[in-house]
Amino acid sequence: MNTLYYHIKLLRPLNVFTSGLAMIIASAILGTLSETDTLLLVMAVVMCFTGAANSLNDVVDFEIDKINRPLRPLPSGFVQKRTALFISILLFSIGTLLCLELSETAKVIGIVIAMPFMVIYTKFLKGIPLVGNITIAFILGLSFLFCGAAFNNMSPMWIPMILAFGLTLVRELVKDIADMEGDKSTDLRTFPITAGIEKAIQLSIFLSACIGVGAFIPYLNGTYGIWYGILLILGVEIPLGVVVVSLLNNPGISSATHGARILKFSTLMGLIAIYSGTFS
Repeated sequence: MNTLYYHIKLLRPLNVFTSGLAMIIASAILGTLSETDTLLLVMAVVMCFTGAANSLNDVVDFEIDKINRPLRPLPSGFVQKRTALFISILLFSIGTLLCLELSETAKVIGIVIAMPFMVIYTKFLKGIPLVGNITIAFILGLSFLFCGAAFNNMSPMWIPMILAFGLTLVRELVKDIADMEGDKSTDLRTFPITAGIEKAIQLSIFLSACIGVGAFIPYLNGTYGIWYGILLILGVEIPLGVVVVSLLNNPGISSATHGARILKFSTLMGLIAIYSGTFS
C-alpha cells in the first residue's frame, strides 16, 4: 500500500487535479460545459501531460531533491528512477493518443508545442536564469489556448492565458529563491543564484506589481463585470500583496517558501474571477 501511495505521490496528484479543474473552469468561460466528450478529452490530455512532466522532473531533479525535498518518492527510495521514467513516457504517450482526437489546432498546441517544451524545459532550460521560469509559465498559460482550440474558440482564452503566465512566472521565481540551497549544490544557474537573492526579490515584487495593475484592466475597460473585480482582489491581488510584504519584511528563503505556497492557487482563483465576471 505504501508503494502505491508513493507512486501516486510521484505525479503530484493535487497539481494534476488542479490542472483538470482549470480546464473545467476554462470550458465554463467558453460556455462549452455541455460538450462533455471534448471536455473530458481536454482534461485527460492536460492531466496526463501534467503527471508525465512532474514524474520526468523528479527523475531529472533527483540530486537536487535530496536536499530540497528529501521526502519526495525518488530521493526517499520508495520509487525507482527507471519506474518514474517509464510512468512519464506512458502518460505522455496516452496524452498524445487522446490529443489526436481533438481539433487540428489543439493537436499542434498539445503535441507539437506543449509536450516538447515540457521535455526541453525539464532537461535543458530549467537551469537557465529566467528562461526556465518563462518557459514553464508559457507552458501553463498555453493550456488555456489548448482548451480554446479544442472547442474552436480561442479568443476568450487570451486573458486567462496572460494571467496564468504572469502568476506562474512570479511563483516560479519565488520558488527558485526557496530552492537556492539545493540548486547551488548541483550547479544549477537559476536567477537568484546568478543575480543574487536581493535582485530576485526585487524582480518578484516588480512582476507582482505589474500583474496586480494589469489584471484590473479587463474590469476597467468593461470586459468583465463587478464579480471579476471582487474575486480578483480576494484571490489574486491580496495573495500577491501578502507575498510582496513578506519578501520586503523578511527577504529570505523561508519567506519565499511561504510565498510560493500562497501563490499556488491564485491562477485558479483568477479563472474563477474571469468566469464570474462574465455575468452581468
